[in-house]
Amino acid sequence: MAEPMRIRATMAGDVADVKVLMNHIMETGVRKDSKTGQLIPAHYITDVNASVNGVKVLDGSLSGGVSKNPYLGFKVKGPKAGDKVVVNWVDNKGDKNTAEATIG
Repeated sequence: MAEPMRIRATMAGDVADVKVLMNHIMETGVRKDSKTGQLIPAHYITDVNASVNGVKVLDGSLSGGVSKNPYLGFKVKGPKAGDKVVVNWVDNKGDKNTAEATIG
Protein backbone atom coordinates (compact mmCIF):
# COMPACT_ATOMS: atom_id res chain seq x y z
CA MET A 1 0.00 0.00 0.00
CA ALA A 2 1.18 3.50 -0.81
CA GLU A 3 2.32 5.85 1.91
CA PRO A 4 -0.03 8.77 2.62
CA MET A 5 0.35 12.02 0.72
CA ARG A 6 0.71 15.31 2.53
CA ILE A 7 -1.62 17.97 1.19
CA ARG A 8 -2.23 21.57 2.20
CA ALA A 9 -4.65 24.05 0.64
CA THR A 10 -4.90 27.70 1.62
CA MET A 11 -6.78 30.70 0.26
CA ALA A 12 -5.08 33.87 -0.95
CA GLY A 13 -7.82 36.24 -2.12
CA ASP A 14 -9.97 34.28 -4.57
CA VAL A 15 -7.22 31.75 -5.39
CA ALA A 16 -6.59 28.46 -3.59
CA ASP A 17 -2.93 27.48 -3.31
CA VAL A 18 -2.61 23.69 -3.17
CA LYS A 19 0.63 21.92 -2.23
CA VAL A 20 1.03 18.14 -2.33
CA LEU A 21 3.95 15.91 -1.34
CA MET A 22 3.44 12.51 -2.99
CA ASN A 23 5.38 9.73 -1.23
CA HIS A 24 6.65 7.42 -3.98
CA ILE A 25 9.99 5.78 -4.87
CA MET A 26 9.83 6.89 -8.53
CA GLU A 27 12.27 4.32 -9.98
CA THR A 28 13.19 4.93 -13.63
CA GLY A 29 14.01 1.34 -14.54
CA VAL A 30 17.57 2.22 -15.61
CA ARG A 31 19.26 2.35 -12.20
CA LYS A 32 21.18 -0.71 -10.98
CA ASP A 33 21.11 -2.22 -7.51
CA SER A 34 24.53 -1.57 -5.95
CA LYS A 35 24.68 -5.03 -4.34
CA THR A 36 23.44 -7.26 -7.17
CA GLY A 37 24.21 -5.15 -10.23
CA GLN A 38 20.75 -5.91 -11.61
CA LEU A 39 18.38 -3.27 -12.93
CA ILE A 40 15.78 -2.02 -10.47
CA PRO A 41 12.38 -2.33 -12.19
CA ALA A 42 10.58 0.86 -13.22
CA HIS A 43 8.03 2.03 -10.68
CA TYR A 44 6.73 5.58 -11.03
CA ILE A 45 3.58 7.70 -10.94
CA THR A 46 1.97 8.01 -14.36
CA ASP A 47 -1.23 9.99 -13.77
CA VAL A 48 -2.21 12.69 -11.29
CA ASN A 49 -5.55 14.47 -11.03
CA ALA A 50 -7.15 16.87 -8.60
CA SER A 51 -10.68 18.08 -7.99
CA VAL A 52 -12.36 20.75 -5.89
CA ASN A 53 -15.82 19.78 -4.64
CA GLY A 54 -15.94 17.01 -7.25
CA VAL A 55 -15.02 19.26 -10.22
CA LYS A 56 -11.74 18.25 -11.92
CA VAL A 57 -9.23 21.11 -11.86
CA LEU A 58 -6.01 19.25 -12.76
CA ASP A 59 -5.21 16.29 -14.97
CA GLY A 60 -1.53 15.52 -15.50
CA SER A 61 0.99 12.86 -16.47
CA LEU A 62 4.36 12.07 -14.94
CA SER A 63 7.16 9.75 -16.02
CA GLY A 64 10.21 7.99 -14.66
CA GLY A 65 12.24 11.18 -15.02
CA VAL A 66 10.70 12.73 -11.87
CA SER A 67 12.55 12.52 -8.56
CA LYS A 68 11.59 10.46 -5.54
CA ASN A 69 8.67 11.84 -3.48
CA PRO A 70 7.49 14.39 -6.05
CA TYR A 71 6.14 17.74 -4.90
CA LEU A 72 3.23 19.26 -6.80
CA GLY A 73 1.96 22.80 -6.33
CA PHE A 74 -0.88 24.44 -8.22
CA LYS A 75 -3.34 27.30 -7.89
CA VAL A 76 -7.09 27.23 -8.53
CA LYS A 77 -9.19 30.33 -8.99
CA GLY A 78 -12.72 30.34 -7.61
CA PRO A 79 -13.00 27.97 -4.64
CA LYS A 80 -13.83 29.17 -1.15
CA ALA A 81 -12.47 28.39 2.28
CA GLY A 82 -14.06 25.15 3.46
CA ASP A 83 -14.20 23.56 0.00
CA LYS A 84 -12.70 20.06 -0.34
CA VAL A 85 -9.65 19.34 -2.53
CA VAL A 86 -8.98 15.71 -3.55
CA VAL A 87 -5.72 14.60 -5.23
CA ASN A 88 -5.29 11.12 -6.78
CA TRP A 89 -2.40 9.37 -8.46
CA VAL A 90 -1.89 6.04 -10.23
CA ASP A 91 1.49 4.45 -10.96
CA ASN A 92 2.73 2.13 -13.69
CA LYS A 93 2.09 -0.93 -11.50
CA GLY A 94 -1.53 -0.03 -10.80
CA ASP A 95 -0.96 1.26 -7.26
CA LYS A 96 -3.22 4.19 -6.36
CA ASN A 97 -3.29 6.86 -3.70
CA THR A 98 -5.78 9.55 -2.69
CA ALA A 99 -5.54 12.46 -0.30
CA GLU A 100 -7.96 15.20 0.58
CA ALA A 101 -7.84 18.50 2.43
CA THR A 102 -10.19 21.29 3.29
CA ILE A 103 -9.19 24.67 1.93
CA GLY A 104 -8.29 26.94 4.83
